[in-house]
Amino acid sequence: MSSLMMRSQAFETPLEVKIHRATQSMSRQMQWRLFTILLVFSDGLFIGLAFLTAYWIRFNLNIPLFQLEVMPSLPYYRTLVVLMVPSWLTIFWIKGLYNRNNLLGGTKEYSELFNASTMGFVMVIAGSFILRELDFARGWLLLSWVLSFLFTAAGRFFIRRFVYYLRQYGYFVSQAVIVGANEEGILLAEQLVQWKTSGFHILGFVDKKIKPGDRIYKNLICLGNLEQIADVIDQYEITDLILATSAISSRDKMVEIFKRYGMDSDINVRFSSGLYEIITTGLTVNQFAFVPLVGVNPVRMTGVDQAIKMIVDILLTSVGLVLLSPIMVFIALLVHFDSPGPIIHRRRVVGMNGKHFDAFKFRTMYVNGDELLAGRPELQQELAENHKLKVDPRITKVGKYLRKLSLDELPQLFNVLRGEMSLVGPRMITQEEMAKYDKWDLNLVTVRPGITGLWQVSGRSDISYEERVRLDMYYIRNWNIWLDVQLILQTIPAVLKSRGAY
Repeated sequence: MSSLMMRSQAFETPLEVKIHRATQSMSRQMQWRLFTILLVFSDGLFIGLAFLTAYWIRFNLNIPLFQLEVMPSLPYYRTLVVLMVPSWLTIFWIKGLYNRNNLLGGTKEYSELFNASTMGFVMVIAGSFILRELDFARGWLLLSWVLSFLFTAAGRFFIRRFVYYLRQYGYFVSQAVIVGANEEGILLAEQLVQWKTSGFHILGFVDKKIKPGDRIYKNLICLGNLEQIADVIDQYEITDLILATSAISSRDKMVEIFKRYGMDSDINVRFSSGLYEIITTGLTVNQFAFVPLVGVNPVRMTGVDQAIKMIVDILLTSVGLVLLSPIMVFIALLVHFDSPGPIIHRRRVVGMNGKHFDAFKFRTMYVNGDELLAGRPELQQELAENHKLKVDPRITKVGKYLRKLSLDELPQLFNVLRGEMSLVGPRMITQEEMAKYDKWDLNLVTVRPGITGLWQVSGRSDISYEERVRLDMYYIRNWNIWLDVQLILQTIPAVLKSRGAY
């Protein structure tokens, strides 16, 4: 362990230096305490602002939708706001919206925020039935419900971005090691290292089969074996143990690790999903003869989830086609006069459940594209590896600008109406590309491909193919309607920046 101690003392990576400085100036416990205080203050401020804004809209804008059966009384409604803000914050606390495990980890936080706002809305309605003197305009309450969610979600969104920024300087970062250096453990390291905002600083691995000090993945080395976990935790101030379950052959050893650290308030023990991550996108637990058994969900979205996504797709797509139809007609004329050939290009791709369909796009290439690549083996090799060319001689003059602004994909709105695609989803791929997804192809066909998605807002063609696969898997496993909303909103600035568009 001496070589490892030298590494610990030297702080080889810049992030380790920043983490050390951050914890020297402020302990991790204090960092999260101040973050929680900021979150409570922000929520309270925006909830109060939402109620007052609702009052202004209800009584000052004279919207015909609202009847004037309730006379405005600003002092009365101010009193209601003073009473309701603490009640709303209490509901947020009950729903776990100040629990560290529910924060900064994805769109689940916004989903719980919506549920908490709805609970507060229902609570006020119930209170009006019990307390006769509690009288208010129904329009005001309805607006307060909607605005309280929107305002608090916006506040948390910007606070989250601020925390992501601070993580570059070592704040709100957890020191973690991965227990198990098999294929699954290395894959976990790859995903967590590349996802810069995860909040984990992976220091290395603990594995019984590899010699301490041996390099395993990039600059990550083996820090010790299973018997040396306690020494590794003390030496590197580890706060998170991430167990690659398939790497620990002994069930007793896994139980021993959990018994030792699972109840430790200073250590978080996290188990990977192992085989389930490969063969499914969701699990159900049911009891048979009082025995809990895990079942595999063959598709990612069912029931209400599927209905909500379909409704959102149809409504937004219908509105989009009406608003964008003049632009689409203009683009069609540009494509027609720019070069000979069809206006619409049909690309044969793989859809949900492995069903093939033609994805529509405005044609952006010359019809003799294959001839233009003949005699250019370096471009043919690049195309085979990435399915994209950074400098593509096959692209027309108009096509270059259509691709840059992603306007060539507008006809795919018709694919959405036909039920073949979704507005948001994993990147559509051909049958030949399925091999690139290796074992993950089982997950890929459980949802419809999307016009936009995580790959679109994360750099498009500038990211590696392996990164695209990882982003698709993240979307499939973590889907909810709020993630779709977030990605739709993020698509607009991503398209305008044109990063990775070629």
